Amino acid sequence: MIETIYSEYNYAKKHIDNLIALYKEGNTVPFIARYRKEKTGGMDENVIREIIERYEYLVKLEERKSEVIKLIAEKNKLTDVLKQKILNSTTLKEVEDLYAPYKSKRKTKADIAKELGLEPLAIYIKKESDETKIVEKAKDFLSEQVKTVDEALEKALDIIIEEFGHDVTIKSRLRDYLWDNAKILSEVKKEYRDERTNYEDYYNYSEAIKSIPPHRIFAIFRGEKEGVLKVKLDADFEFCESIIKNELINIGIVQNSYVNEAIKKALKRVLFPSLELEIRKDLKEKAEEQAIKVFAENLRKLLLTPPVKGKRIMGIDPAFRTGCKYACVDETGKLLSYGVIYPVEPQNDYENSKKVVLDEISKNNIDIIAIGNGTASRETEEFVSKVIEDEKLDIVYTIVNEAGASVYSASKVANQEFPELDLTIRGAISIARRVLDPLSELVKIDPKSIGVGMYQHDVNEKRLSEKLYDVVEDVVNNVGVNLNTASVSLLKYVSGINEKIAENIVSYRDVNGKFKERKELLNVDGIGEKVFEQCAGFLKIYDGKEPLDALFIHPENYEKVYNLLNELNISLDNRHLIKLALKGKDLDELSKKCSIGLLTLQDIIDNFEKPDRDIRDDVDPLIFKQSALNIENLKEGMKVRGKVTNVTDFGAFVDIGLKNDALVHISELADKFVKHPLDVVSVGDNVLATVIKVDKDRNRVSLSLRR
Repeated sequence: MIETIYSEYNYAKKHIDNLIALYKEGNTVPFIARYRKEKTGGMDENVIREIIERYEYLVKLEERKSEVIKLIAEKNKLTDVLKQKILNSTTLKEVEDLYAPYKSKRKTKADIAKELGLEPLAIYIKKESDETKIVEKAKDFLSEQVKTVDEALEKALDIIIEEFGHDVTIKSRLRDYLWDNAKILSEVKKEYRDERTNYEDYYNYSEAIKSIPPHRIFAIFRGEKEGVLKVKLDADFEFCESIIKNELINIGIVQNSYVNEAIKKALKRVLFPSLELEIRKDLKEKAEEQAIKVFAENLRKLLLTPPVKGKRIMGIDPAFRTGCKYACVDETGKLLSYGVIYPVEPQNDYENSKKVVLDEISKNNIDIIAIGNGTASRETEEFVSKVIEDEKLDIVYTIVNEAGASVYSASKVANQEFPELDLTIRGAISIARRVLDPLSELVKIDPKSIGVGMYQHDVNEKRLSEKLYDVVEDVVNNVGVNLNTASVSLLKYVSGINEKIAENIVSYRDVNGKFKERKELLNVDGIGEKVFEQCAGFLKIYDGKEPLDALFIHPENYEKVYNLLNELNISLDNRHLIKLALKGKDLDELSKKCSIGLLTLQDIIDNFEKPDRDIRDDVDPLIFKQSALNIENLKEGMKVRGKVTNVTDFGAFVDIGLKNDALVHISELADKFVKHPLDVVSVGDNVLATVIKVDKDRNRVSLSLRR
């Protein structure tokens, strides 16, 4: 099993062995990736997860092989050849193909024919080309149960049909042919023929299954599920029959009318229906994997949005009839004040709303206004823009993706934070805090509700949740967490920590005050040596007893780090000068002398050089504005700046300040061929685009990023 992984990954065998051992010992992926680099040869989180997933699949494969061998043996049908075929299988699909003929719990027509003693006739039919002799031979099998030659031949064919229908080689050849040549067809049902639906593009549609993109697969299957479309697989049946014939000739089976009839019936009754179901399932799974991958990457980029430090924010949750709820927070996210204004329809109370906003800005020293991008967002933006312009205010505003804010508002977390506040005010607080520290705020929401993907309701929910959890876990641990300010929502994603331990950490902090050193974590209920090992290197303490607690350096290495500093003759206070101290030094030699792995040594040097480095600094910041854009002012050829808000299989959506995000189709993303939009853009990217189409009636704008 492990040999398979060796052959598939370009890593030393010892590194793969070490990774599997670390995983089986209960170490987390973030811990292995950051603090066991020597063991894995520096594998990153993605490679580690990929190898672990592959290992788990192979374990499952071996377990299924043993199970199938046992089940077939219990039916007294296991041969040495069949057993070897099962043991040699490299996929679960191969194992299931081999098991298929023995799976049925009820008697098949072939089973009945065999009980009547017709198996020798079936063998004879496959070997004899002279059909007259076949008819004569059939007479030898007549009995009280089999009264005529035709009946004998028909029952013998039942045996042959089942044999052909479950032949693993034939099925494999047909599978390959269908994947290369079959098409998926969709057709509107009669009752919807004259109706307008979301599936009009697929009323009479066909596309090769090998190239159909995920979003069209989802649309077609959703249309079928909702009863609007009929969907089927289309292939050249004559060519499929020729594939079967060629395979049979290769194993010495002759061509006669009986064999040809068995081929047609095996294809129609068994092979094609089972392969159609399998291919449809595979198409959906591939589409799901792609959708989950896109969702995960979009989420990762959103979580990495740089925080806006040292600013006071007014968050506005827009609405028409019920008014726009607002909340002001300070530099730490603490609530200062809140209320409601009515600047848009139906009230259109500009003057009173302006007065409230100006009072709040003055009273709370507001630097930035954050506006949610939901209902009435653009109308609220026009109001804010006008106030800034009329009053010549020295502040800016930004539009914030408010997806999931309502989920947070009604959550247990929000209720614990603000038990006395209305749900809508909690939403405004969340919008403000998403500017201040996006990661700390977004971890409070179920990742599926953050809304940076498509088709999330069409995919496997368990798989989606697992993948999104991995993304949040990786981002949180790569950014690091302030042990003395982090919420339960943030702490529970730290390596080795679950929600209960996170609650215990916060409770301990509430009773005992700030943590003064990482070692103090061992006093928290639920944190023993193993949990401490997994989490300590990701939890940072600033202004504590131990300066190294503020860095991505694990406590297990502190003694070695101090030996390193002594060796280089520099103090901890002057650690930023480490590159100078290393001048002329051989890192390999130094690594051995201080008993620190070379990769770990490089990490320590990087931490000393840039102790305050935040990986979020490499991501494009939020776009701040002072005036709103109107679709009436847009013309083809204009250049506009915007931020990518979502990436799909067919393009990217960009917020340029209009009610609806503009679309950059995949064909307009670059001057070169783009296989997938994620290859060239990501959520959060700031872009300069050209307007190529303005549809004022439908309030839609198309952009191009081509030069």
